[in-house]
Amino acid sequence: QVELVESGGGSVLAGGSLRLACAASGNTRIRKCMAWVRQAPGKQREVVATIYNDGTTPYYADSVKGRFTISHDNAKNTLYLQMNSLKPEDTAMYYCAAGWGRCTGRSFFDYYGQGTQVTVSS
Repeated sequence: QVELVESGGGSVLAGGSLRLACAASGNTRIRKCMAWVRQAPGKQREVVATIYNDGTTPYYADSVKGRFTISHDNAKNTLYLQMNSLKPEDTAMYYCAAGWGRCTGRSFFDYYGQGTQVTVSS
């Protein structure tokens, strides 16, 4: 069992930055895929970025590549998402997620946090 608690959402103007954090507890020793997933009203859920919990092999959706950075701090068991140059289309509920096994091509995960809202206004 893995528990995930997000923090760091909020409202910013376009071009601004936010940093999301996700504290993980439970069985954190086994290598697993960590991810940030977002859901906007009326839009499909999107896997924004993934990384293994040992900090390797980051992946980004094309929509955020070059603007967002995913990272994982093993000592703190915390996942981060640094979001720069934010756009109104980044507005969504952002969920931290974790899944056993590989990240490659993954759309669904075994555990999700409660979500944190990010709102970007123009």
